[in-house]
Amino acid sequence: MSDDPASPCTGTCTLDPLTRLCRGCARTIDEIMAWPAASAGQKRAILAAVGTRRQSVSDRSK
Repeated sequence: MSDDPASPCTGTCTLDPLTRLCRGCARTIDEIMAWPAASAGQKRAILAAVGTRRQSVSDRSK
């Protein structure tokens, strides 16, 4: 059994021209491209960064 986290991809693959983040999963293009070859630890780090980004966006919209 693999300890790889699931991809955060939502199938809404559109990069925002201002933030340069995917509008569906909040990853950068570099993170999206690195995902398939990334180790489980690297994937968890990407997911942590995504969580921080989403929280930041949520905080700004309040």
